[in-house]
Amino acid sequence: MWPCPGDVFLVGRAASVQFDGDRGLRVRVAWVDLKPTYDGWAWLAVYVLGPDNQAVARRDIYVRVAGLRLVEAAPSRPRSARNAGPGRSFPPVVRKGCRG
Repeated sequence: MWPCPGDVFLVGRAASVQFDGDRGLRVRVAWVDLKPTYDGWAWLAVYVLGPDNQAVARRDIYVRVAGLRLVEAAPSRPRSARNAGPGRSFPPVVRKGCRG
């Protein structure tokens, strides 16, 4: 399953060796980059989530999509609502294959 904005994932070693052990992250996807890269890999703009599920940092990560562990799928919303929002600092891109 390709990541979609709003999805929450656990990112560990299976996604990239840089996230091995205690360097793993719980993240919410903000944006999926559509630039071509190696097959099965993607650049994601994510919010790192703290213990209370609140964003504590924003990061760009390069991961093997098959290694991401889905925790919570984004609620289905109309495309216009999903891309809306004042002050976005990144393009409102949604990859084909996202739900909704």
